[in-house]
Amino acid sequence: MELRGKAHCFGNDVNTDYIISGKYKFKTLDMKELAKHVMEDLDPDFAERVQPGDFVVAGSNFGCGSSREQAPLALLNAGVGAVLAKSFARIFYRNAINTGLPVVVCDTGLIDAGDELVVDLESGMLKNVTQGKKIPVQPLPPIMLKILSDGGLAEHFRKYGNFNL
Repeated sequence: MELRGKAHCFGNDVNTDYIISGKYKFKTLDMKELAKHVMEDLDPDFAERVQPGDFVVAGSNFGCGSSREQAPLALLNAGVGAVLAKSFARIFYRNAINTGLPVVVCDTGLIDAGDELVVDLESGMLKNVTQGKKIPVQPLPPIMLKILSDGGLAEHFRKYGNFNL
């Protein structure tokens, strides 16, 4: 699974309320509406600038906070192709995979805002095209790759009726 897009950089400890503020997620379950407000407390113009397939790039502990699935779903509906971070909060990481949002653990210190990136989830390599650098990524287990390629856990179960390697 190869992903291509531009980097949108954020710092450490980006919590789920920064991803989608509670002032929105308790008013509606419409993910298209929530996507209009994704990351706005950190970057008010993010939802307008992000293009389909672009990457959210962050430091450590991305997705800390609540365990609600709205955060990865809002990112997906905004067009984010994947989140790259040095580390993830465990529940966000699992929710992302379960909803079909690729999450990639790597050294994000080698990525600047606007860099063009190519991530190959199967080979475990990220290429920063802009800087001409290759960055190894933590490989995903085969079942997680399959869940992502199926569009998330619900779609995977609809397709197979169980976990299918």
